[in-house]
Amino acid sequence: MAKDVPVNAVKISLELVDLLRELDGAGVSEVAKRLDKPTSTIHDHLRTLEQQEYLVKEGDTYYVSTRFLQLGAHARSRQKVFKIARPEINELAQVTGEHANLMIEEHGVGVFLYRSRGPDAVRLDTHAGMRVPLQTTALGKSIMANRPREEVERILDRHGLESVTDRSITDREELFDVLEQVRERGYSYDDEERVKGMRCVAAPILNEDDYAIAAVSVSGPKSRMREERFTEELPNQILKSANVIEVNLTYS
Repeated sequence: MAKDVPVNAVKISLELVDLLRELDGAGVSEVAKRLDKPTSTIHDHLRTLEQQEYLVKEGDTYYVSTRFLQLGAHARSRQKVFKIARPEINELAQVTGEHANLMIEEHGVGVFLYRSRGPDAVRLDTHAGMRVPLQTTALGKSIMANRPREEVERILDRHGLESVTDRSITDREELFDVLEQVRERGYSYDDEERVKGMRCVAAPILNEDDYAIAAVSVSGPKSRMREERFTEELPNQILKSANVIEVNLTYS
């Protein structure tokens, strides 16, 4: 097994970039305080990243630069499921009027790979590249439900069960009970588990071995995600879209 060999300077730079993203910009002193590192060390990292065009500086404040947009676009374009699913996600958004989403799992978290906004969709914080705890979304539950239990256990050992709202699942056995229901039903729900007032329905995108490589969903305000629309209409539309994507992936 490969031995972990952390390179401290690289680790600091990456933590620094993540912090600047989280804070939407910060100065040397604030970054040094947050990371508990000497000001001189942080200054050197910030200046190096700026010189390499990964940061921009406005006054005394450093921000993440658009160079990361180029990297993110490249990473996303490498995902075959993104290319295949994008037209279907767009159509799903138009048909339902809501947000239609595509998610993959990477390093044990859910990553929004693509989002399309329908004509009636409300404003949400989701965007391409956003990373969230898997169990807080219908998308993530659809993925975990169609992965081997030991793989899901490893994800939970690494990331735990973060509570995002008071409806988030935080008990491991409860989660596995829910995942069993999702597997039997074929689709999953998120009932205000990541965003208050929002509901979501999702279905997995499976490969030829019935292993979830991604998931597709529709999300909308609770007031519009009710009764038969929530329990029948949307699940049927999402299952249809997932099936189309699976077939296109197989024969592309």
